[in-house]
Amino acid sequence: MVPTITPIKNVTAEVLSTISHIGNQFAIQGEFVEGHEIESGHINTTYMATYESPDGARHRYILQRINQNVFKKPLAVMRNVECVTRHINWKVLRVKKDLGGQTLNLYPGRGGRFWVEGPNGGIWRCYNYIEGCQTFDVVENTRQAYQAARAFGSFQDLVSDLSPEELEETIPDFHNTPRRYQRLMEVASTDPRGRLASVREEFEFIQQREGITGVLLQLHAEGKIPTRVTHNDTKINNVMIDSETDEAVCVIDLDTVMPGLSLYDFGDLLRTATSPAEEDETDLSKVQMRMPMYEALVEGYLDSASDFINDIEVDHLAFSGKLITLEIGIRFLTDYLEGDVYFKTHREHHNLDRCRTQLELVKRIEDQEEAMVKFARKVRRGRK
Repeated sequence: MVPTITPIKNVTAEVLSTISHIGNQFAIQGEFVEGHEIESGHINTTYMATYESPDGARHRYILQRINQNVFKKPLAVMRNVECVTRHINWKVLRVKKDLGGQTLNLYPGRGGRFWVEGPNGGIWRCYNYIEGCQTFDVVENTRQAYQAARAFGSFQDLVSDLSPEELEETIPDFHNTPRRYQRLMEVASTDPRGRLASVREEFEFIQQREGITGVLLQLHAEGKIPTRVTHNDTKINNVMIDSETDEAVCVIDLDTVMPGLSLYDFGDLLRTATSPAEEDETDLSKVQMRMPMYEALVEGYLDSASDFINDIEVDHLAFSGKLITLEIGIRFLTDYLEGDVYFKTHREHHNLDRCRTQLELVKRIEDQEEAMVKFARKVRRGRK
C-alpha cells in the first residue's frame, strides 16, 4: 500500500501573513505559529495552520479557499457542506454511528457564519485537521476496497434521514447520463474538429448502449429508487484511513454533496476501484474488472448501508458501475470531439485514450455482470 502523507510545502512571508489573517477570523483557540500549503488536491487552495494554546499544546487546522471558477455558487456549496457536517455530527453524538471516532467539522468565523471573505476576495472555510490518518490514491487490495465502500456507505447511512430538499443541486444534471449522451450526439453532428471519422468504433459502441442511459432515472421517476443525499466524488483518496488500525475514519471533500441517487456513488466507486489500470492507460489489456475487488466493495458498502438501501438499489449495484463508467467515457469522447476544451490534457489524443479505457471497462463489467448481480443479492440476503 502506498499512503498519501499530507504533502506540504513552505510558503512566502506574504502567504504566511494571509494564512494568519484568515485563520484568525475563525474560532480557533491559541496563537498562530506556522502555516504551510497542502499540495494535494487540484481544485481548491488549501493551507495547514498550526496554533498553540496557552498550555503549550499545538493543534492543526485546514484553511481552504473555494475555487469559484469550478464552483460558481460557493455559498450554496458552503450551505450544503454546513448542513451535512452539522447533521453528521448531531447523528454521531446522538447514536454513536461514526466509524473511527473522528468527523469533519467546520469552525465558525466571525459573525457566526462558517465562512469568511479573504483579504483579496474569495470564500474561505476552516476544518479540523484529522490527526493520525492517511489517504490512498489507488485501491491496491481488497481490504482497502472494503474500507472505502464501508466509509461511503456509512456516510450515506448517516445522512439517510436528512431530507435531500435541504440541499441545493450545485451542479445540475451532474449524473444525467441521457443528457450527457445527447450532448455527444450534438457535438458529433457538427464534428467541429473533424475527429469523428477516427473514432467511429468508440462512437458506435456508445450508440449501441443508448438504451441503458436512462435506466436509473426511469426507476427514480417510477418511485422505485429514491432521491438521497450523495457524495458524488467517491474515490478512495477521499477516505481518511487510520494509520494504526488501517480502518476508515471518515469521508472528506464534501464540495459535491447534493441530492442524487445512491447508485451514482457506488457506481463511481466501482469504476475507480475495480480496475488496476490508470484512467488514461493506452494498453487496454491492463483494464480489468477484478471480481475480488467488486466483492469487497459490495460487502463493505452493504455492511454500512443495509439499513436504508432497498432491494432494487442492490440489484443495480453492478449496473451502476457500468452506467457511470459509460457516462465518463461519453464525457471524454465529447471533449475529444470538441477539441479538448474541458478536461486538461497532457498529450495528443489524451481524452480519446481516457475514453477507450472507460469503454473497455464497460465491456469487462458486461462480461461479469450476471455474476456480479448474483453476488450482491447473496450478500444482501446475509445482511437481512
